[in-house]
Amino acid sequence: MQLVPCVMPKISIIIPCYFNEENIPVTTAELLANEKLFPSDVAFEYVLVDDGSGDKTLEKLHEFRNSQPEGKVKIIKLAGNVGSYNAIVAGMKYATGDCNVMIAADLQDPPELMVRMYEYWQKGIKFVVGNRTDREESFVQKTFSNMYHGLMRKYALSNIPAGGFDFVLFDKKLCELAVKINEKNTNSIYLLAWMNFEMVCIPYVRRKREIGKSRWTLRKKIKLFVDSFVSFSFVPIRAIITAGLLFGMAGLAYGMVIIYNSITGNIPVQGWSSTMLVVLFVGSFQMIAIGILGEYVWRTLDASRNRPIFIEDEVYL
Repeated sequence: MQLVPCVMPKISIIIPCYFNEENIPVTTAELLANEKLFPSDVAFEYVLVDDGSGDKTLEKLHEFRNSQPEGKVKIIKLAGNVGSYNAIVAGMKYATGDCNVMIAADLQDPPELMVRMYEYWQKGIKFVVGNRTDREESFVQKTFSNMYHGLMRKYALSNIPAGGFDFVLFDKKLCELAVKINEKNTNSIYLLAWMNFEMVCIPYVRRKREIGKSRWTLRKKIKLFVDSFVSFSFVPIRAIITAGLLFGMAGLAYGMVIIYNSITGNIPVQGWSSTMLVVLFVGSFQMIAIGILGEYVWRTLDASRNRPIFIEDEVYL
């Protein structure tokens, strides 16, 4: 009888980093301590992506790498800031684990949840989601997040859980597919959900950020909102069509009124104010409609160029 060698399952932990020099020592120490919660036959790999940070993040990443056995920690330094979701794909490209975990560098998501995620993966679940049921954040942040994820769930991806998610475990197969798709201007975490593999959700409360300041600006939030809807939903275009039909019916009805008044000789003197009001209202709708269509056209052009979504400056394996 030929013996089949026992291969240790490996978990690749992907962490996008952007101005996280204060977080790195604390987060990495927490992740190393978290390894003890797993069975002894599980191997770990850390894939840390420096997303164009302008502080000492890269230096702290190297300190962590130098403290660990050779090959356990990989560092990918990108040439510039491309956004956390593109940085995640960069990490996926170099991850070699049987399953992968995406976690933020600020410790707002509890690393100890990985054990339950891994147990589900062992049962054959290829996509395990840490589902945020609440957030220890300000009212404004909660409102934006809940609105964004609620709209995405209703109009784009009906299979995602309410409350949103960024902390996920996914199988090697999903990782390879995401890298192969190489989609631009998208949410790479939602791309995993779009693949429609069986999903399990584990609820948790996202903790308040204790160290450093978030660089997740309003501009980036708006871009994510636009990117997500344009990538996964036709609702904006269908809304334009619906509004156009409503305006058309209203115009037809008003035209009938004008014809009737013309026949009966009851056409009142038309005022400048009412005319300008109609022109401005219809004109604003047309500009919004052109803008939405332009977003789709731009993304088509961007995809046809086939430029990479990130460029590595230095890679330390």
